[in-house]
Amino acid sequence: MYIPFENLPEESKIWIYQSSRKFSEEEIADIEKDLIEFQTNWSAHGTALESSFLVKYNRFIVIAVNQEVQPATGCSIDKSVEFIQNLEQKYSVDLLDKMNVAFKQGEFVTYKTLIDFKKLAKEKAVSENTIVFNNLVNTIEEFNEGWEIPASESWHSRFF
Repeated sequence: MYIPFENLPEESKIWIYQSSRKFSEEEIADIEKDLIEFQTNWSAHGTALESSFLVKYNRFIVIAVNQEVQPATGCSIDKSVEFIQNLEQKYSVDLLDKMNVAFKQGEFVTYKTLIDFKKLAKEKAVSENTIVFNNLVNTIEEFNEGWEIPASESWHSRFF
């Protein structure tokens, strides 16, 4: 059952999918429509999942589930991954590749392979103060407090 993101408790479980490119406004409108349709029918063991989503910076899809109402199970998580894989095919993007880094350069979000990010760090084109996206956060609370952080406070710190 889809509900507005702001109505979910901070303990809600999240999954973050980072796109290999920025989505257009038209693509975002279609993705949001598809997400609402998917979440309206999303369930675990026959019980509707109280869920929502955010699309941030036209690049990140954040899916959230209120685990207190009904926890997401293996099968329901598989359904969400299948949904994300369908988006990958539809829009010719990577959303599941965890070996890439998104970071801010001024107002812009830049996307690089991990190898390229390491090179940028070595060349001092990015620093410990560069804002990176910690897509390993697990809850809305962690997302709000620690998704956009300086590289020095993330797993990226080992490159400096």
